[in-house]
Amino acid sequence: MSLLTANDLAKSYGAIDIFRGISFSIPQGARIAIVGPNGIGKTTLLRILVGLEEPSAGAVQRARNLKLGYLPQEAALQGEHTLWQECLSALTDLLEMEAELARLESLMGDPHQAEQALERYGSLQHEFERLGGYTYETRIRQTLTGLGFDDSDFNRPLPQLSGGQRTRAVLARLLLSNPDLLILDEPTNHLDVNAVEWLEGYLSQWPGATLIVSHDRYFLDRVVDHIWEMNGGGFETYRGNYSAYVQQRQERWELRQQLYESEKERLLKEVDYIKRNISGQRVQQAKGKLRRLSREVQAIERLGFEALQNKSWLAISDEIEISAHPLGVEELERRVRALRRPQKRPPRLHLHLKAPYRSGDLVLRTRDLVIGYPDEGKPLFRAPDLLLKRGECAAVIGPNGAGKSTFLKTILGQTPPLEGEVVLGASLRIGYFAQAHEDLRPERTLVQEIEAVAPNMLLAEIRDYLARFMFSGEEVFKKVSTLSGGERGRLALAKLSLAQANLLLLDEPTNHLDIPSQEILQEVLADFQGTILLVSHDRYLIDALATQIWEILPDQSALQVFQGSYTQYREFQQRQQEAESAKVALTPEAAPRKARPTPLSAEEKRRRQRLREVEERIAELEGEIAALARKLENPPADLAKVQRLGSDYARCQDELEKLMEEWEQLHLEAVPE
Repeated sequence: MSLLTANDLAKSYGAIDIFRGISFSIPQGARIAIVGPNGIGKTTLLRILVGLEEPSAGAVQRARNLKLGYLPQEAALQGEHTLWQECLSALTDLLEMEAELARLESLMGDPHQAEQALERYGSLQHEFERLGGYTYETRIRQTLTGLGFDDSDFNRPLPQLSGGQRTRAVLARLLLSNPDLLILDEPTNHLDVNAVEWLEGYLSQWPGATLIVSHDRYFLDRVVDHIWEMNGGGFETYRGNYSAYVQQRQERWELRQQLYESEKERLLKEVDYIKRNISGQRVQQAKGKLRRLSREVQAIERLGFEALQNKSWLAISDEIEISAHPLGVEELERRVRALRRPQKRPPRLHLHLKAPYRSGDLVLRTRDLVIGYPDEGKPLFRAPDLLLKRGECAAVIGPNGAGKSTFLKTILGQTPPLEGEVVLGASLRIGYFAQAHEDLRPERTLVQEIEAVAPNMLLAEIRDYLARFMFSGEEVFKKVSTLSGGERGRLALAKLSLAQANLLLLDEPTNHLDIPSQEILQEVLADFQGTILLVSHDRYLIDALATQIWEILPDQSALQVFQGSYTQYREFQQRQQEAESAKVALTPEAAPRKARPTPLSAEEKRRRQRLREVEERIAELEGEIAALARKLENPPADLAKVQRLGSDYARCQDELEKLMEEWEQLHLEAVPE
């Protein structure tokens, strides 16, 4: 049985069609995600489904007594009551049953009403227990904690909550209300990774149906089993999670391309037959083909080649208004040759990031680094000695406020470290993508922003360049202050691609980007020949790119390094948790004693001394290599000098490679502290 059915839905604002011809049904227990580019109408469709907007055409049918829960992108909460009371408002039926049970208990003391009260009490108590009446306070606490609230937040009045906290409060109330159909519009927007993972686990056990709009691809991979794609060409359905959808979508694009090529070849052969026989002995057959082909081509012009996959051209032509008069032979041939190639994929940005200059092998290292602000009195975190080599991608993860952006600014030299030092390698050209887009000037136009980094580009070239980032027409003269979050992100990427950097420092680059733009950014970064330091909550992007995971642990004021991908890191953490649980289960009463520090052996002292010497020599060599590279870019006229420069460059490179191998071996030999 379907909980909700949409029949031929359309929505228009004046002469502008947002979408049309959308039909589907949502069965019980469904796990569905709607994806598509920004502005395609996903949020509008959700609002129509829940009854907040009316469609321009079509209808929505909901099952009788359907209990529907809806989370908008920006949730509004009214009243002066507390967060806990807001959650209780989702359990009014249980609270009424609890009050009735209390009333019946009091009646049991009256001999005249005890028997009747006891009979009613037994059945009501059973129903109360079945619905979780004795555990609802625990459920509220678990839900609020899972969504990132502290105990101190439970009794805070709603007006004291931030915008993100209010959205999470609405989500908590919806989950506690246990609706038949849960409709969520960007539910992960205001959640950190821990809260998102909790929500993933919660929804995986959710007995009701779920319809989700989200740009979080990792979340969709773990939560849904059907993808519905909205695009300029209509509404398409796919089985499986997000990763399965990507594969199926590629297969469909390729099939459409094959259909286009084979059908166009067939049509041209038919035209050739008509041309050869229209004045010959087979004139009647040629005229018959001309009439049929004229109608078929007109149908394809209206509906595209894809319509031929499911219906005959004759059935299609009967559905639309087509002239019964045959086309002229020359006109028919012209129109066949002009039939459009099917669009391979929806419109998307065209981003290119190139590293024209090769950096040194050692891109970044730190010593005794402490991150924080002097006026705050305590550090945000301490980092072990970090190393980032050319071609690697390190992903910095951690909760909001842990210091990720401050860490990037320390690397850039914008914020000095509290202690220790950051050493950047040779021949580096840094490109920085700021989370808040601080480098964008609100009073400038898009054209002026590009001129600021590419002053030699002509206006026509700038317009063509911005068109690659989906800014067309007069949009290029809009002021930055009027742009949406997604538009600002695309403009910042446009500026970044002009930087010709070989080290990218990216702070939440996928924020506000729709899924098609996220996919392109991921492809471009995967092909990037330089080095990447990435701060992101986008686990799908991290898993695709990262060779190291640097996680900030606020409760320990420390940064933890893991060599490997995000999936490998999560598996490592899971094994650690299981091992710790097993240890506690075996010896629950035993509290581990803090081991005394072991004095360093003579061998360990020697290793550390040699490590310092190697690091200092590596820094010297990278400086020498950079200087030699500059000289070789503008070589002297004397051939003997050029040969000596080349020989010196090769010698330094060879020594550097040997030292890097020794540096890694010395780290492997480290004695655990």
